[in-house]
Parts: sequence; C-alpha cells; structure tokens
Amino acid sequence: MNIALPPMGWNSWNTFGSNISDSLILETARAMKEKGYLEKGYEYIVIDDCWSLRERDAEGRLVPDPEKFPRGMKALADDIHALGFKFGMYSCAGVQTCAGYPSSYDHEFTDARTFAEWGVDYLKYDFCNFPAHADGKTRYATMSMALKASGRDILFAACNWGTDAPWKWMKSLGVHMYRSTGDIQDNFQSFSNIAKSQLDNFCMSGPHCFNDMDMLTIGMYGKGNVALGKACTEAEYQTQFGLWCMMGAPLILGGDIRSMDAASERLMLNERLLRIDQDPECRPPHVVYRGRVINNEYDPETGSWWHEYPDCGLTLFRHLSGNEFAVGYFNFAPKRGSVPFIFADAGLPYGSGVGLHLTDTITGEDLDVHRDYYNLDVEGHACRILLATLVS
Repeated sequence: MNIALPPMGWNSWNTFGSNISDSLILETARAMKEKGYLEKGYEYIVIDDCWSLRERDAEGRLVPDPEKFPRGMKALADDIHALGFKFGMYSCAGVQTCAGYPSSYDHEFTDARTFAEWGVDYLKYDFCNFPAHADGKTRYATMSMALKASGRDILFAACNWGTDAPWKWMKSLGVHMYRSTGDIQDNFQSFSNIAKSQLDNFCMSGPHCFNDMDMLTIGMYGKGNVALGKACTEAEYQTQFGLWCMMGAPLILGGDIRSMDAASERLMLNERLLRIDQDPECRPPHVVYRGRVINNEYDPETGSWWHEYPDCGLTLFRHLSGNEFAVGYFNFAPKRGSVPFIFADAGLPYGSGVGLHLTDTITGEDLDVHRDYYNLDVEGHACRILLATLVS
C-alpha cells in the first residue's frame, strides 16, 4: 500500500467518544464534502472505540452494535465510499479495547478478514488491556500481516502511545502511521507538550510510515470527549495546526465538522499550511532556535519591564519541494515575546549574498525580502508560519 503523504481525515473519538451512530458518521461525511474538506485531502472517515457489541458472535466475529449501526458496517462503508471518502474503523492489540469492548488479541486474522469484507480502508489499532506476558512488537507485526492477508488494502494506524520508542521499529513492521505519544486533550499544555516531545523523532517519519501525534482538537473550544482543562483559544488552535503542519504529521480532525466555527474551518482548509504538511518530499523540520522568550511589557504585579520565559521559544525551518521553505515561529510563553530566526542557522549566512522572500501563511501578507535574520514578536501561546523562497 503506497502511503506517500501524511494521511488526512476525521475521527469520532475526540468529540463524541461512545456517542456514535450510523447517522452521525454519515452526517459528518456529508458535511465534510459540502464544506470542501474532501477536496482539500481529508479523505478518511474513522469510527473509534465503542462501535461493537460486548461479545463476539458464535463464529468468533465482531458484531456492530445494532442500536448504533442498525444497517451494519458494510452498508455504512458503501455510503462513505459513494461520497468519495475512505472508511476507517478501530480495534486494539489487547484482549479488550480501551472502553472494554472485545478486541483483536488472538483474533487478528479473523478481524482483518471481517474488516476487509466490510470495506474498511483504515484501521486504528490501540494498546489497552494488553497481556503482561505478551510482546507488543510481535502483536503489531501479527496484525500487519493479517491486514495484508485480508485481500484488501487497509492503512494500518498503530496506536501504542509511544511505548518502546515506536519511531525506531514501526516502519519495519509494515505500519503506515504510528502514535508516538499519549492521548491529546483539548488544552494548550497537552498539545504543546506532545509536539515538543517529538522534535527529535520526526527524522524517522516519512513516506509509508508517519509519526502520528494524535487527532487534532481544533474547533472544540472545551466541548467534547477530550475537553479537559482550560479550553483552547483561536490563537492556540493556530499553534496546534501550525505545529502539526510544520512537523509533517498526519492531520486527523477531531472536532464536530457539522457545527465548526468559521475561523477553525479557515485554518484547517488553509491551502498554504496544507501544502507544508503535504509536501511531497516529506522532510522533517530543522530546529533552528529553541530557547528563551523575553517579554518587555510592564507588569504591574512585579513592577518589572523584563521577564524571561526559559525554553518557550521555538523556530522550525523546513525544506519543501521546488526550492521553497517553511519557517515556523512558536511562542509557548503566556505573554508576547520575540522569537528569533538567524538565517545562518538554516545554512544561509549574510556572506552568501542570498536572502529569503517571506509570505505569511495565515494572512497571505507579503513580508518582502530579508537577509541575515528575521525575528518576530509573537503573542503568547501563538505562532507565525511563513513560506520562503531564495532571492539572490
């Protein structure tokens, strides 16, 4: 199966958890098509946990819950395919799923054949309730082989939460994308910690096997199944999407597309940002700055004009195809501060005689040609993502 670019789509878990149904999945797919998500590349519609009955049937096969999915999965998959999408489902490497439903341990080949018969194109494979004596790598290898023996091309989205450094071995097992962290929550601290934890690991992500930092929470605003802690702001959602795109991660949406706010939709459909994430060369970002952020605004509580936030500034530089580049400035501090970019750190010293023509990806603003450095004041918890071309 040729998965040349980071997969894109939508998953039910972040917003809906166990509250899923045939009608919800179809409504979401129709909304995604009508609003242009499919056209932009969001092609997978994925049902997460809680879709089955609590027991297998007499033949040992998984059974869709008839109250949630009265037509069965094959009919739903056919409707999803008719809309132009691909259909995804969920199982787990353990004996039960994370929500306690029957799972695929020792049922790998039966379940893979079942998924193939239903028309499944994508399998999210979790890691809950895994036997203590068993070997996780072997069981992911087993499901990989089961999917290949099923007679259908099925994207294998392994989800072992970063256990045993999966970036070192998942590709060798035939996996197409792998979760590298614990579950995301809809708050700034959660997604920023996830992204920062993977900065050194994206060098092992690329065509056919991508580092997956979990489903996005953009547009949830504190509503839904993973709405824990202080809800994100619009600027924080821009930072989340900017990090995922700069790092070349899969873009699996998790909000309610049917009622998504306009700002979130503009962000998730932004062609410049999507072009960065989906660049055909799939190169990882280069960390050109990671250090302090200085805020020089007067703080009446401390009487100070100067405050330092250690390790809160991050500048990423990414080589794209066609001699284009992306630059991401991220401020993880709670207040505005300067985030630097010295061109020499990206291999472009002043003596080269070459500058960068910069364009803002969010506003489309032409920022002119610059040489030597281009530092930006960035609001707290916010980012700026620029596209760059070389100018002699």
